[in-house]
Amino acid sequence: MKTATATKSRATRQTWIQAAYSLFVNEGIEAVKIMPLAKQLNLTRTGFYWHFKDLSELHDAIIDIWQTRNTGIIIERCRAPAPSLCAALFNLIDCWINQDLFDAPLDLAIRNWARNDARLQNLVDQSDRDRLTAVKALFERFGRTGEVAHYRALTVILTQTGYYSIHVAEPRLQRAIAGCQYAEIFAGEAPAQSEIDAFLDRHR
Repeated sequence: MKTATATKSRATRQTWIQAAYSLFVNEGIEAVKIMPLAKQLNLTRTGFYWHFKDLSELHDAIIDIWQTRNTGIIIERCRAPAPSLCAALFNLIDCWINQDLFDAPLDLAIRNWARNDARLQNLVDQSDRDRLTAVKALFERFGRTGEVAHYRALTVILTQTGYYSIHVAEPRLQRAIAGCQYAEIFAGEAPAQSEIDAFLDRHR
């Protein structure tokens, strides 16, 4: 039989971060406090301080997850090799269909938190600039430049942000089928059938 002592002895920094992440996404930053987390994990308040100097360090760990998982993946996907503009856009759209790549609930929770936190809002603003720059560079790789690249990139970003801001829920394949239409709209040209087939196969 597992004892409470054994459970506590296995607690890691990641244990606390994962619990805080779940609480944050579901209930907001106001819910992320030491005692509720300790109670949920059957751990002690003292155990928290083995891994964090204070609550703000735990909050920063959540922000780090967001920056890596969301902004980082957008930049990575925009830089991925692709034979055409539509193929490159499909690489990007992948991360908004596959929840293992881009965490939309986390993105929304971060933005809600930033409304009341000036430091975080600055980070969100910088992240948005970095995302836009990455998507714009994707278009520039395929000959779209200047305002054309800027506004096409902005349309890509705002379309995705709009999806999770109004809580659009679609089955994965349906979202992928819609993604084929979006890729054509964003690119201003139709993807090849082989590109469509490969993209849809990734999401069946």
